[in-house]
Amino acid sequence: MKTRGLKRQFEGTVVSDKMDKTVIVAVERLVKHQEYKKYVRRTAKFAAHDEQNQCAVGDKVIITESRPLSRTKHWRVVNVVEKAV
Repeated sequence: MKTRGLKRQFEGTVVSDKMDKTVIVAVERLVKHQEYKKYVRRTAKFAAHDEQNQCAVGDKVIITESRPLSRTKHWRVVNVVEKAV
């Protein structure tokens, strides 16, 4: 697959696979609190395209930006890093 320019990539965990060819991926990041200087976890959920329906809940995956595929899908699953047990 050809890419145009730099695309963002995130590693996250699949939290839902109930849709056809779509998974919901939760991506965690650490953010430093302005006042208390403590690191806080922030979670963002992305709808990602899974062409072969290969992902299951609990899998660690890498997603990358893509053109809009639907109203909520702007990401694709690049590969599965670790399968859930």
